[in-house]
Amino acid sequence: MRCKVSFALVAGLGVALAAQAAPADKSASTRQPFSSAITAEGFRAYDKAISSDYMDGRKPGTPGGERAKAWIVEQMKAIGLEPGNHGSWFQQVPTVATTLENPDKVKLAINEGDGTQSFDFGSQFVALTLQAKPQVSVKDSGIVFVGYGVDAPEWQWNDYKGFDVKGKTVVVLVNDPGFATGDPKLFKGKTMTYYGRWTYKYEEAARMGAAMCLIVHTSDAAAGYPWSVVKNSWGGPQLALPASEDPAPKLPVAGWITHATAQQLFAKAGLDFDKLAAEAAQRGFKPVALKATASITLDSKISHGSSDNVLGLIKGTTKPDEVIVYSAHWDHLGENDAVNGDKIFNGAIDNGTGIAAVLEIAKAFKAQKPAPERSVLFFTPTLEESGLLGSLYYTRHPVFPIDKTVADINMDAMDVIGPTRNLQIIGSGQSQLEDMLKAALKQQGRFAIPDQTPTNGFYFRSDHFNFAKAGVPALMTQTGDDMVHGGVAKGRAELEDYTAHRYHTPYDNFDPKWDFSGVAEDAQALYEVGHELAGSDQWPKWYKDSEFRAKRVQEMQH
Repeated sequence: MRCKVSFALVAGLGVALAAQAAPADKSASTRQPFSSAITAEGFRAYDKAISSDYMDGRKPGTPGGERAKAWIVEQMKAIGLEPGNHGSWFQQVPTVATTLENPDKVKLAINEGDGTQSFDFGSQFVALTLQAKPQVSVKDSGIVFVGYGVDAPEWQWNDYKGFDVKGKTVVVLVNDPGFATGDPKLFKGKTMTYYGRWTYKYEEAARMGAAMCLIVHTSDAAAGYPWSVVKNSWGGPQLALPASEDPAPKLPVAGWITHATAQQLFAKAGLDFDKLAAEAAQRGFKPVALKATASITLDSKISHGSSDNVLGLIKGTTKPDEVIVYSAHWDHLGENDAVNGDKIFNGAIDNGTGIAAVLEIAKAFKAQKPAPERSVLFFTPTLEESGLLGSLYYTRHPVFPIDKTVADINMDAMDVIGPTRNLQIIGSGQSQLEDMLKAALKQQGRFAIPDQTPTNGFYFRSDHFNFAKAGVPALMTQTGDDMVHGGVAKGRAELEDYTAHRYHTPYDNFDPKWDFSGVAEDAQALYEVGHELAGSDQWPKWYKDSEFRAKRVQEMQH
């Protein structure tokens, strides 16, 4: 049921509720916390307020989204932060939206000499232009299978080597060769690298001058999600930064095809798709040109808008030009009138918990003595749910130069299941920030576990990723699975229940019965990592086999 509350009351909820009596949270440990300013009660109050019905699901561009931004600023002011963007609390992020018109009438036509196959949008393929143009046509474009579509010098791998694909339609496999072979020495084995992400596939194909790139959804395991997710995600407006802000080459047409579609397309051209896919995971694979061409026309509606990142700052005492960033996106999915019953996507976990953690950690830094020597930026980006656009824009227009940005510590969807003995490192094996986190956890009597679903590439799906792409060592964790009260079996069941029943649904609501002691303890550990960095001269490094290391080395050479 919608709760009617005045804005003035909601604006102060994060402070006022923290002072009220709340159900006692059982402590996971009797050890002294790193900061007494971070409490389960404070975490609870912030999460309850930011995920209330009054925020209407925090969708950018809506009254609820505006209220959420204002509420965050009010909390930052109450904590004692300064405006984080050169005197402003906000950083405006411009957007361009592309909406495909009449998708049910869009066909992918494949001409293979003795006839033309026509594939249906949604059930067999999806496609969109990434160039923000009202009409894009690709006519009789030669088709080339380029394996995984990867150019990875550090792995001595280049699927495009010796082949010109300008104006061609490239067909590529999702994920990377290590997943297919299971060889831990090939890329990172079953752990997806950035080369396995669909975003990289399109970026590389555009750099090579392709007219169209079609990614094959070979399996749910390889993609990290079923075809239905692809279909639904590509069914509405697709947001991006305008070309003026993101001038990298963009594909005229980007899309996905199903495994069955790929098999049918290749068979008609006299080729065995599955055999070629297996060969593509072996070193030395060379592109294969099909005796076929592709054609498609896309009519789209193009519109422009904007939203705001929200930033608060504690300026460093001795090294104010160097910064540690804590990030957590404020946006969520708003309301959906097509849903029966509760129409509000409150996002209490995703990402009310992240916002609560940022504010609790900000309280800790503001209270600590001595004050941090380096600056600490509390960054709550917009448009994470629309492709990480707020953080992408920030890394293109950083308040602090990228080569003065020590690290990003990101918090997104911290499951509230009570205290755990461990904490999961998303995308484990990337940087020395993980060593610092492990040291903090050890002081808590806890331990770190590696990414439990490395094939899904979660490291590439939240705002820390844009910092990583820019070269900044970036850390993200996820709730541990070994519950103090219930063990691993109960912990995994609780985590899976959220994903299966509440993630990105109207059921992601605040529950007054939640035990916040676990997420508060996680926030304590993340605070300690930043606390160590903010009071030292340390510059954490990427591990030598990280795909982001070369960018940082290049940045820091001067």
